[in-house]
Amino acid sequence: MPERRVTVAIAEGLHARPAALFAQLAAAQPVAVTIRKDGGAPMAAASILSVMALGAGAGDEVVLAADGEGAEACLDALSDYLLARNGAEHGQVG
Repeated sequence: MPERRVTVAIAEGLHARPAALFAQLAAAQPVAVTIRKDGGAPMAAASILSVMALGAGAGDEVVLAADGEGAEACLDALSDYLLARNGAEHGQVG
């Protein structure tokens, strides 16, 4: 299963609006994605409640994982979102 370690660059971390946009982006992917912190259990990245419960702030490292056809492209898209200093500009889902 491909994994990607990403340091959250969004100033407010994965809280409120950035978490919602991240979950929407994850839900729009062709494969299921999980997100976790080191030592933590993987959570559904498409669930806003799971993403917010993760408590990932700016500078925290998270691990994304996806499996199946398109997994690498999916991880690219989600990593790009987390690496954007202003997550909202990359979080347009549509």
